[in-house]
Amino acid sequence: MIRRKKMVSLLATSALSLGAVFAAIGGATPPGGPTLTNVPSANTRSDGYAPVSKLSPELSQTVVAQGSTRMENGSALMSFYGYDNDVLNSAGDPQMVPTAANPSKEAHKTEPDKNTYLVFKQGLEGVDPGYDYGTHFLFQGHESGVGGASYITRINLDADAAHRVTLLATTDSNGKPLAPIDGSTWDPWSKRLLFTTENTGAPTYAATPGFPSTVTDISGALGRGGYEGIQDDSDGNIWIVEDVGGSSKPGTTAKRPNSFLYRYVPNQPGDLQHGKLQALQVLNEGGEPITFASQAALNSPDQLALHTYGKSFKTHWVTIHDTAVDGNAPFVAIDLAKAANATPFKRPENGLFQPGSKFRKFFFDETGDTNATSPENGAAGGWASIMELSQQDPSAATGTLKMLYLSDETHSGLDNVAFLSRDAITFCEDAGDTLHAQRNALDSAYVWNVGTDYSKGAQPVRWLAEGRDPSATLDAAFGGFGNEGDNEITGLHVSDGDPGIGGVLGAKVPELDSRQWRWFYTQQHGDNRTYEVVVKDHRDD
Repeated sequence: MIRRKKMVSLLATSALSLGAVFAAIGGATPPGGPTLTNVPSANTRSDGYAPVSKLSPELSQTVVAQGSTRMENGSALMSFYGYDNDVLNSAGDPQMVPTAANPSKEAHKTEPDKNTYLVFKQGLEGVDPGYDYGTHFLFQGHESGVGGASYITRINLDADAAHRVTLLATTDSNGKPLAPIDGSTWDPWSKRLLFTTENTGAPTYAATPGFPSTVTDISGALGRGGYEGIQDDSDGNIWIVEDVGGSSKPGTTAKRPNSFLYRYVPNQPGDLQHGKLQALQVLNEGGEPITFASQAALNSPDQLALHTYGKSFKTHWVTIHDTAVDGNAPFVAIDLAKAANATPFKRPENGLFQPGSKFRKFFFDETGDTNATSPENGAAGGWASIMELSQQDPSAATGTLKMLYLSDETHSGLDNVAFLSRDAITFCEDAGDTLHAQRNALDSAYVWNVGTDYSKGAQPVRWLAEGRDPSATLDAAFGGFGNEGDNEITGLHVSDGDPGIGGVLGAKVPELDSRQWRWFYTQQHGDNRTYEVVVKDHRDD
């Protein structure tokens, strides 16, 4: 049995030994986070090559569910965790790989995405009324489905194989099929899971955690957008990070910044029908808003300034929708944000509050252009970046923004995020097949220290060099048979599962030396495995 060990916090670079790094950066390591050995390189990408993932030696991982895990209550559309029932074999099971009898088809893969871990001491309802499902649960929305359908699933972490995965919902409360889901979080005030759909034409959802789940459309208050990351603060506000790719700047592969950071301010915590949606506006050095228009030119001055170490910018929240004035009809947020001169970024997919900061510091990433030929890679955020927004309190109208880290080719396409301790933050890459091929490297996950000055050459530690399972390798070689190609790291999540108000992510400092804190991620595409990561004791094998 693997035990969790007492750990110290991480502060390291990929180029130096840990001890040398601490001396080079200066300052003692803060307590509470894992000491991890850097994985020296990413896995390479070549035809037919299916390398295993490489983890820091202090870590191990265990599959908690995978695409071929049969759900206890599968529907006509979906009977396994990661597959639709659109292409069946002679036995009536999904055809998970091409066969001699049907070499050009596969079952469609549902792509479980963001994970949310919760502990309910009284348990939760399940399909089998006579079965004890335990108290520890991991929830997912699925990003893809046949005909644009989607699902919500629950991994019952204490359950046996027959009860391991429950299909919670396929439709909303009005009987409409769920749209493909990306982000998720738990809102303790409303006691609902919140799900985003990364689609300007699709709803934002709230769902109950038991079986069957009741799913409601809340986009009359929170809006519709290319929403991905979603996160509560201690005041009950809901922060939303958008991922909408912009159009190409003329004659280049550089993409125009086209995604916004939002904050939903409910009339009272837990009210998902009445409140204000705000968008973040950043002011340039001349005091003017940095807007969609001001970043239209290639390597525009505003865009370059935002991605310069040492610069700090004043911010202001602008209200773009108020249900008291504008009503509760669903609306598209991105159009209103542009009209209000809010500030767009290069696909800022996910963000989290720093634990122990009293919700005063919010870190979010920009995925960037995910193309090695972009002329904005060097200094304008094309490779990706990590931003830090600071405010006096989570409901403050103003704040300051600065860049923590400017990415390069080795650390690019940043996406999902989790804190491992007070200061150790991990982001994973979602570089995509094009950039994988261009740099001959599959995705990795890294840890940064938010107190480090990265302008001085420090680099993050790679804790995961993702592999490529044979199913994804096959998909990458043959156009996916309607599915995605290379595996993707998604659903990074570290939590103690507390469903109360005090359990909002960022309220507590993670303690991965404690059995209460757990660490998950999903290797999306291919076999769609969801893993739990464990920090190992030093011991003889």
